Amino acid sequence: MQQHTISFFFAVLIDICITSTMDANGYGAFSAIILIPLSAVFIWLGKHSRAELGVVVGKKSQYGFSVLIPILGVSLIAGAALLTGHTDTTETDWNRTWFNVSLASSVGILVVLLTEEGFFRGLLWSLTMRTGHSEKFALWATTAAFVAWHLSAVFLTEECAPPAVQVPIYLVSATLLGLIWGLMRQLSGSVWPASIYHAIWNGLVYELYGFGERVGDLGISATWLYGPELGLAGLVVNGAVFYYLYEQSKKVGAVTQVDESRTEEIELNTATSQ
Repeated sequence: MQQHTISFFFAVLIDICITSTMDANGYGAFSAIILIPLSAVFIWLGKHSRAELGVVVGKKSQYGFSVLIPILGVSLIAGAALLTGHTDTTETDWNRTWFNVSLASSVGILVVLLTEEGFFRGLLWSLTMRTGHSEKFALWATTAAFVAWHLSAVFLTEECAPPAVQVPIYLVSATLLGLIWGLMRQLSGSVWPASIYHAIWNGLVYELYGFGERVGDLGISATWLYGPELGLAGLVVNGAVFYYLYEQSKKVGAVTQVDESRTEEIELNTATSQ
């Protein structure tokens, strides 16, 4: 148990140190790649199984959710910006836009599976569960590591750093997204639904809304209000998705406790009758 706790903190520490160094020296665009060899080493040393890492199909009911919700959430924010006159698409090449979105949302599934989801909701989730803690603890522990990993992108890079006034919003959004993808990992037993959601989210958000000081293809400059990750509208959408998934997780937990109680009762009655 202590060994797995040490491995968790050691993996997070190495990751943050390397990523921070890359971000500070202008290699922030490639910082997620380090998660691939880092995960591979710890998986090999710890002999983690595919089931522990969540590299299984899991519950199929989560897959439709993982596709629909990011599209719906981003579209609602875009619709609100459009209706209030905060978009400017006069110079947008929509053929290029949708090609980039489609490419990032499809190829990105494997990319985030091998990097962020594979490390945070795969390796770190497995290490947390090996310590004997609950899935609820794993949810918050891996989310904390996920948010900490993003700090260097905010404070050490120029091209990705959001305006200072939007940093608190971004950190809350990162927390909500980490919790959302962690809950999907918990509810499905797999990293695939979270990877799909994550890839589609990234493909839509960064192309349509931009990031940092860069304005996206929707031409929204008021990202403090209409940014999915940098704006108040994003907090509302992500907060609603988190609340829904959290309530679902509580229902699943309640059902599991009832089933376990019934199983114990049956075993007790069987032992008594014998």
